[in-house]
Amino acid sequence: MVERKCAGCGKIKDRKELIKITNVHGEIIVNPDNKKFGRSVYLCYNNSCIEAAFKKNKISKILKASVPEELKGKLINEF
Repeated sequence: MVERKCAGCGKIKDRKELIKITNVHGEIIVNPDNKKFGRSVYLCYNNSCIEAAFKKNKISKILKASVPEELKGKLINEF
């Protein structure tokens, strides 16, 4: 079991219970299959964690890249 920390709420959970967002050579991708490698951030599958992470700009800080605002809408609609 591999554990990661949610950027929204700070809870530590199993990696399979979290959404993985990865910066692969400047491209930000939502990475559910864990096949791509790069700087990554993890979020719980709930809107409050997604909102909190975007509100505090945590995703951009962790990925060290600018994150498009439409990614927030995509995550909220998908999960």
